[in-house]
Amino acid sequence: MDIEVLKNEGNLMEFRIIGEDHTLCNVLRDALLENQKVKVAAYKIDHPLLDKKRPKFIINTDGTISPKDALLEAIKSIEKDVKYLKQNLL
Repeated sequence: MDIEVLKNEGNLMEFRIIGEDHTLCNVLRDALLENQKVKVAAYKIDHPLLDKKRPKFIINTDGTISPKDALLEAIKSIEKDVKYLKQNLL
């Protein structure tokens, strides 16, 4: 998976996740929004004929945490959930 950072200034970060779709984006957005310091976590996927599988993500924090750190925390939370599911369901 490749990530293309479009903007990373202060408490705002915009990036694209190359090759992904709603499956990963929904999980990531939900994990980000669990963090009280994240004000906005959203993504947009353009029409598939115009821009295939390059969702644009936006993270805006309250300034007490950087968007990158919020993203890393969300990824760790997702990893923890996946490990739990693997241990208890498989």
